[in-house]
Amino acid sequence: MMKLSLETPIERKGADPITEVSLRKPSVGDLRGMKLTDVGQMDVKSMEKLLPRITVPPLLPDEVAALDIADLFALAGIAASFFMKKADREQAGITD
Repeated sequence: MMKLSLETPIERKGADPITEVSLRKPSVGDLRGMKLTDVGQMDVKSMEKLLPRITVPPLLPDEVAALDIADLFALAGIAASFFMKKADREQAGITD
């Protein structure tokens, strides 16, 4: 699981702001109905579908759509990195 501190916290009614999100490596079931090429290219529509499935706490689709662009890019980058081999992630400086 990889953790990210959000640039812009997510406000939920009746709850504390979400300032940090963790992403878990997706399972095959999490990817059902998605094109892996779109996920690997960090396609926005794919991320709107995938991120609610793999974030902790689970983000709602409308929350993903309203993310700060820097946060969306960072979360998409982490999600795409799960498709890399461990040696490639280490070479790119990405740690679990």
